[in-house]
Amino acid sequence: MKCWHFWILSFTWGLPQTLLGCLVALLFLITGHKPHKWGYCIYFVTRAKGYAGCEFGPFFVINDGGEGCRNHEFGHGLQNCVYGPITLFLIFIPATIRYWIREYKAKVLQKPLGPYDDFMFEGQATRWGAAMIEKLTK
Repeated sequence: MKCWHFWILSFTWGLPQTLLGCLVALLFLITGHKPHKWGYCIYFVTRAKGYAGCEFGPFFVINDGGEGCRNHEFGHGLQNCVYGPITLFLIFIPATIRYWIREYKAKVLQKPLGPYDDFMFEGQATRWGAAMIEKLTK
């Protein structure tokens, strides 16, 4: 996928998530956060505790800045281009619920957790993002 494909798909087929991302990006810009680029996405780094990253179409927010996290969130951006308007219901809402269940299990119940990428769409995001970054850096 070329950069222009990504952005056209984000602002057409993936518009619902992208509009939310525009609002989030605007809020981060207003509060003085510097935008960064990863793959085709624009991201912001925050010091907020309690999560690693959150994706909004071609925009994402992370708190650690690690390459693996950036690849993963970029992969969610690619998923938004593929799954379009159903992305929110197919991937993001279930993934958010799953994340908070995992947090509860780990912090309250103190149970060991399996790999984060066990959930189909989380693993897919990691694979797609890493593969696309690898293609872009060759």
